[in-house]
Amino acid sequence: MPIESYRSLLVWQKSVDFTVLIYRLLGTFPKHEQYGMISQMQRAAISIPSNIAEGKERQSDRDFARFIAIALGSLAELETQLLIAHRLGYLAEHDWNSTEEHADEIGKMLRGLHKKLSSTN
Repeated sequence: MPIESYRSLLVWQKSVDFTVLIYRLLGTFPKHEQYGMISQMQRAAISIPSNIAEGKERQSDRDFARFIAIALGSLAELETQLLIAHRLGYLAEHDWNSTEEHADEIGKMLRGLHKKLSSTN
Protein backbone atom coordinates (compact mmCIF):
# COMPACT_ATOMS: atom_id res chain seq x y z
CA MET A 1 0.00 0.00 0.00
CA PRO A 2 1.58 3.31 -1.07
CA ILE A 3 2.16 6.06 1.47
CA GLU A 4 -0.50 8.72 1.00
CA SER A 5 1.29 11.63 2.68
CA TYR A 6 4.54 12.46 4.40
CA ARG A 7 2.40 13.21 7.48
CA SER A 8 1.64 9.51 7.83
CA LEU A 9 5.34 8.59 7.98
CA LEU A 10 6.40 7.76 11.54
CA VAL A 11 9.92 9.02 10.83
CA TRP A 12 8.52 12.41 9.80
CA GLN A 13 6.36 12.57 12.96
CA LYS A 14 9.31 11.66 15.19
CA SER A 15 11.52 14.19 13.37
CA VAL A 16 9.00 16.96 14.02
CA ASP A 17 8.86 16.00 17.71
CA PHE A 18 12.67 15.92 17.81
CA THR A 19 12.85 19.38 16.24
CA VAL A 20 10.47 20.76 18.87
CA LEU A 21 12.63 19.17 21.59
CA ILE A 22 15.76 20.74 20.11
CA TYR A 23 14.16 24.18 19.91
CA ARG A 24 13.09 23.94 23.56
CA LEU A 25 16.57 22.88 24.66
CA LEU A 26 18.15 25.69 22.68
CA GLY A 27 16.12 28.13 24.76
CA THR A 28 18.41 27.28 27.67
CA PHE A 29 21.65 27.96 25.78
CA PRO A 30 23.69 31.10 26.49
CA LYS A 31 22.41 34.19 24.70
CA HIS A 32 25.81 34.81 23.11
CA GLU A 33 25.23 31.66 21.02
CA GLN A 34 22.04 33.11 19.46
CA TYR A 35 23.64 33.82 16.09
CA GLY A 36 26.16 31.01 16.23
CA MET A 37 25.44 27.56 17.55
CA ILE A 38 21.73 28.10 18.24
CA SER A 39 20.98 29.33 14.73
CA GLN A 40 23.02 26.55 13.13
CA MET A 41 21.36 23.85 15.25
CA GLN A 42 17.89 25.19 14.49
CA ARG A 43 18.58 25.02 10.76
CA ALA A 44 19.95 21.47 11.01
CA ALA A 45 17.04 20.27 13.16
CA ILE A 46 14.29 21.74 11.01
CA SER A 47 15.99 20.42 7.88
CA ILE A 48 15.33 16.80 8.91
CA PRO A 49 11.50 16.70 8.76
CA SER A 50 11.47 19.33 6.00
CA ASN A 51 13.57 17.15 3.68
CA ILE A 52 11.46 14.09 4.45
CA ALA A 53 8.33 16.05 3.50
CA GLU A 54 9.83 17.62 0.39
CA GLY A 55 11.26 14.32 -0.80
CA LYS A 56 7.97 12.49 -0.37
CA GLU A 57 6.15 15.12 -2.38
CA ARG A 58 8.57 14.76 -5.31
CA GLN A 59 6.62 11.68 -6.38
CA SER A 60 9.58 9.49 -7.31
CA ASP A 61 11.49 7.01 -5.18
CA ARG A 62 14.78 8.25 -6.60
CA ASP A 63 14.11 11.86 -5.57
CA PHE A 64 12.69 10.74 -2.24
CA ALA A 65 15.86 8.71 -1.54
CA ARG A 66 17.99 11.77 -2.34
CA PHE A 67 16.07 13.92 0.14
CA ILE A 68 16.26 11.18 2.79
CA ALA A 69 20.05 11.24 2.30
CA ILE A 70 19.99 15.01 2.87
CA ALA A 71 17.93 14.50 6.04
CA LEU A 72 20.53 11.98 7.22
CA GLY A 73 23.25 14.55 6.62
CA SER A 74 21.35 17.14 8.63
CA LEU A 75 20.88 14.62 11.43
CA ALA A 76 24.63 13.91 11.51
CA GLU A 77 25.33 17.65 11.55
CA LEU A 78 22.92 18.14 14.46
CA GLU A 79 24.37 15.18 16.39
CA THR A 80 27.83 16.72 16.06
CA GLN A 81 26.57 20.08 17.27
CA LEU A 82 24.79 18.44 20.21
CA LEU A 83 28.00 16.69 21.22
CA ILE A 84 29.91 19.97 21.10
CA ALA A 85 27.16 21.71 23.10
CA HIS A 86 27.31 18.93 25.69
CA ARG A 87 31.08 19.19 25.96
CA LEU A 88 30.80 22.96 26.39
CA GLY A 89 28.36 22.42 29.25
CA TYR A 90 25.36 23.89 27.40
CA LEU A 91 23.48 20.57 27.50
CA ALA A 92 22.85 18.66 30.73
CA GLU A 93 23.66 14.95 30.83
CA HIS A 94 20.01 13.81 30.83
CA ASP A 95 19.22 16.12 27.89
CA TRP A 96 22.27 14.83 26.03
CA ASN A 97 21.15 11.23 26.60
CA SER A 98 17.62 12.00 25.47
CA THR A 99 18.70 13.75 22.27
CA GLU A 100 21.15 10.95 21.51
CA GLU A 101 18.38 8.33 21.85
CA HIS A 102 16.03 10.31 19.60
CA ALA A 103 18.75 10.86 17.01
CA ASP A 104 19.70 7.17 17.00
CA GLU A 105 16.07 6.11 16.50
CA ILE A 106 15.46 8.62 13.71
CA GLY A 107 18.76 7.70 12.06
CA LYS A 108 17.85 4.01 11.99
CA MET A 109 14.46 4.82 10.50
CA LEU A 110 15.95 7.11 7.86
CA ARG A 111 18.63 4.58 6.88
CA GLY A 112 15.99 1.85 6.58
CA LEU A 113 13.77 4.06 4.44
CA HIS A 114 16.73 5.11 2.28
CA LYS A 115 17.72 1.48 1.74
CA LYS A 116 14.16 0.54 0.78
CA LEU A 117 13.82 3.46 -1.64
CA SER A 118 17.24 2.81 -3.17
CA SER A 119 16.49 -0.86 -3.77
CA THR A 120 13.46 0.01 -5.92
CA ASN A 121 15.64 1.89 -8.43
